[in-house]
Amino acid sequence: MRTRRVKIQLDDKVIVITGGSEGIGAEIAKTCAACGARVGILSRDQDEMQSVVDAIKAQGGQAMWAEADVTEDDQVKQAVEQVAAQWGRIDGLVANAGTNGTWAPIDELSPEDWRMTLDVNLTGTFFAIRHAAPHLKKQGGSIVVMSSINGTRTFSNSGASAYAASKAGQFALAKMLALELAQDKVRVNVICPGAIESAIHEKTEREDLDSIRTPVEYPEGQIPLIDGAMGDPQQVANLTAFLLGDLSAHITGTPVWIDGGQSLIR
Repeated sequence: MRTRRVKIQLDDKVIVITGGSEGIGAEIAKTCAACGARVGILSRDQDEMQSVVDAIKAQGGQAMWAEADVTEDDQVKQAVEQVAAQWGRIDGLVANAGTNGTWAPIDELSPEDWRMTLDVNLTGTFFAIRHAAPHLKKQGGSIVVMSSINGTRTFSNSGASAYAASKAGQFALAKMLALELAQDKVRVNVICPGAIESAIHEKTEREDLDSIRTPVEYPEGQIPLIDGAMGDPQQVANLTAFLLGDLSAHITGTPVWIDGGQSLIR
């Protein structure tokens, strides 16, 4: 059963969402727009971005897209400025763009694969915050960093060293910036999803993992709350909208694991 979209008031807030063209990011974009926000989607795929924008506008919402590779600082800067120029401000940022990258034994993981995962997940988050922060400081706002249970509470996914390191880095970066930006009334929080329905799983490169897998037998159904089924992107979108809005005005520097209890047994 699909999760119901929660109505949270984000009226007229301008929200930038990296990786907002598919999966969790697209659901966040649609949910924020349904809550009254004006949404700026940053991604590389123009057709996918346009599809999300069209879906939002069909429901009476406001949205635009700006093309950017989050590993390229100048592209991220230009895209953020496009959104700010369109609506005159930025009130929120969702640093969502990410990749699972390659999962492999550490001595088989290439430097190129390591750098790619860190560049997208961690450096891309840095670039997005770096360029959104000056706009957010003008009136205060909210930043939501999309981390993971991996690298923050779960360390049993064999071969996911680069991915876990990037997610742990996001976790630490968000906590550092929550304190740094508090004086400017900018809140920074972290969402750590577990297994959520998304195309990202199909894009993961897995190489020779059997040789390093830890022999552990988990209880039947690794997500206790819902008998092993994956979570719904809408659940993550609802949490994100809450953290972007005024109902969470006193919450900053806080991680929220949204995994149905998955990380508690792993």
